[in-house]
Amino acid sequence: MKGHEPPRSTSSCAACKFLKRRCSPTCLFAPYFRSDDPKKFAKVHKVFGASNVAKILVEVPENQRDDAVNSLVYEAEARLRDPVYGCIGAIALLQRKTVELQQELSVARTRLARCAAVAGGGGGGMTTCPVSEDRVLMNSLSQIVMNPVWEGWGEGLDWNSVELDRSGCMDELSQLPFPTRG
Repeated sequence: MKGHEPPRSTSSCAACKFLKRRCSPTCLFAPYFRSDDPKKFAKVHKVFGASNVAKILVEVPENQRDDAVNSLVYEAEARLRDPVYGCIGAIALLQRKTVELQQELSVARTRLARCAAVAGGGGGGMTTCPVSEDRVLMNSLSQIVMNPVWEGWGEGLDWNSVELDRSGCMDELSQLPFPTRG
């Protein structure tokens, strides 16, 4: 970790400033709570307390401390937004939305199968598949993805450009911009 640390100035880290103490060169918080981002430590301190954060950092291997601090910050922000459920509330919301989307996908596949059967069945009359119903489903998907919980996840995606395969199904979700870890 020593090789990845940015050069420290003589000023105190955000944790030591917040705790109003002198920051030593061996400060446990300094590599993770830089002085230019004091709100980061303030949130973590409010939820977990400085001594608990220090205990966690000591127990975590040094090469995993960045991830541990990021997790603590995420959980603290979620807990401050939703004091009762924290990040579990966001997970439950996403799970509920997943179930809703699976149900809508099932309905859409049933409609598309019905359309394929009607189109392939011949019959003397003119038969059409109601494409507008599929657009309703895509609009509903876009409303769910544009929810603030997703924080810009689907911004800029033109839902009308999502293509269906030959059978009329979107069997792969690769067209959708799932977030990736960078």
